[in-house]
Amino acid sequence: MTHERLEFVVGLFVLGGLLCLGYLSIKLGKLELIGGGHYTVQAEFHSASGLKPGATVEIAGVEIGRIKDIGLTDDRALVTFQIKDEVKLYDDTIASIKTRGIIGEKFVSISPGGGGDPLKPGEKIRETESGLDLEELVSQYVHGNVGDKNK
Repeated sequence: MTHERLEFVVGLFVLGGLLCLGYLSIKLGKLELIGGGHYTVQAEFHSASGLKPGATVEIAGVEIGRIKDIGLTDDRALVTFQIKDEVKLYDDTIASIKTRGIIGEKFVSISPGGGGDPLKPGEKIRETESGLDLEELVSQYVHGNVGDKNK
């Protein structure tokens, strides 16, 4: 009987470990089992270089959503965001692509508006600022084009 009891306890221990591993995978991977709690908005940028799906969307350094998709519309990058339901964005919101540190990961920083109408799911943020392209700046510096107005 003790051998069967030992196997039962080991089985429970393994099952508990697997449940903990699954929970940590979902939390650390920032996955969601249920798709609710978010709405989508879009923004067009001249360049979304370095931006990736899954990158954070922040207001004042606080994560309010994630980038769902990046596509191309005409000659501009169309970025789709998933924003938490409790965060309200207005039609005078500004979306900017920023970089953590000098060569860190890219994310979208939102400057929320206060006036105007709230954005509805699927609507576009009209005001955008593309990120700084460090490679282009270095290239301009190397070739002597920094500050050249005739470019």
